[in-house]
Amino acid sequence: MNKIISLALVLLSYSCMAYAETRSEQLVAAAKERTRSFVIYNGSYRQIDYPMGDVPANIGVCTDVIIRSYRKLGIDLQELVHKDMRGNFSKYPKIWGLSRPDTNIDHRRVPNLETFFKRHGDVLSISNNSADYHPGDIVSWRLDSNLPHIGIVSDIKDPESGNYKIVHNIGLGPKLDDMLFNYKIVGHYRYLPENTDNQ
Repeated sequence: MNKIISLALVLLSYSCMAYAETRSEQLVAAAKERTRSFVIYNGSYRQIDYPMGDVPANIGVCTDVIIRSYRKLGIDLQELVHKDMRGNFSKYPKIWGLSRPDTNIDHRRVPNLETFFKRHGDVLSISNNSADYHPGDIVSWRLDSNLPHIGIVSDIKDPESGNYKIVHNIGLGPKLDDMLFNYKIVGHYRYLPENTDNQ
């Protein structure tokens, strides 16, 4: 009986691992698809629908790469971040002087996404070892000007550095670049939820 239970647990473990791989592959595919879109870098405040609201498809910033990629998996970070902020507003950054959540912009701000991923995803180690970063991981940086930036680790390695390239938008639209260690890494997360109904 114990052998049967042990075997069942092993099979369940493999099943969970396969599921996570599939989800990360889906996220990477969605992110790489973003690089085929023409997008002008524009992070200005706009009124958008809620839930599943978006700025016009031809504009966006680094966070929009994340948001639009997850939406291909049926995950609406606009709604998820809003619900979490609504119930836990004090746990989110107060950089912008807001007194309450704002569905138009909250999910489009890197520090808010960092907070959400810390609270609901896996917080992974930050290192200078490229082997620690895997396809589908989310990485955030502070640029030389201390501006926050965020991207998704792809499944394509740069032939020279051996680093996985990053899908991100740093000003010229969504691109696939070998830039993992170009700036100070401040966040490393994995967010591949099984439940995609945003409850």
